[in-house]
Amino acid sequence: MSKILLVEAKLHLRDGWSMLFTIALPLMLLLFLGGVAGPAFPAMMVMLSMLTLSFSVLPGVLATYRDQGVLRRMSTTPVSPLRMLAVQLVINLMVAVASTALLITFGPGLPRNPAGFALVFLLGAAALMAMGLVIAALAPNGKIAPVIGSAVMFPLMFVAGLWVPREYLPEVMRVIGDYSVAGPFAQALGDTWAGQAPHLSHLLVLAAGLVVFGGLAVRVFRWE
Repeated sequence: MSKILLVEAKLHLRDGWSMLFTIALPLMLLLFLGGVAGPAFPAMMVMLSMLTLSFSVLPGVLATYRDQGVLRRMSTTPVSPLRMLAVQLVINLMVAVASTALLITFGPGLPRNPAGFALVFLLGAAALMAMGLVIAALAPNGKIAPVIGSAVMFPLMFVAGLWVPREYLPEVMRVIGDYSVAGPFAQALGDTWAGQAPHLSHLLVLAAGLVVFGGLAVRVFRWE
């Protein structure tokens, strides 16, 4: 598994455009708007970075591997679907950590509850990426995968409060957001950034999302 991780890391580093889009866009928004936006803005930029990585980058990479026959060749090796998806999850989590570290370094301040923020970040990022892996497993090809990912990402951004603050959303949208993974993730990031402890209900939704979508990704995964 370590060899696969090393190869995947090299491939991700070569894909400069996706790395730039995932890391640079939220960072630039934070640098230009962080001084005038609200105190929860850095947490929202972390959320934007995770959504972009999970739904725009990750599905396209894995689906393209299927198009190119890479997965078909790997199916003849002892590598299992679980291990293949786990490698993708770990690699993308490493990119997520790097992106978030830059946002924190160049942002207006640090999370006031760093331990809680780290817990929420890892659990929420992994849950969103598990959703992205389901899209990658089901997408017919590498060109369609990011399109499907975007079609999922933008509604999630809405119910999570990235477009409009959650308090201004209709009640039904707030309820949907509470169980969307993205909604509890955004709220828990904001809470821990402000120094509060994450709500247990938010952590439970994130953990359930990771288990459910991670298991579904393994179940529907196709080598070709």
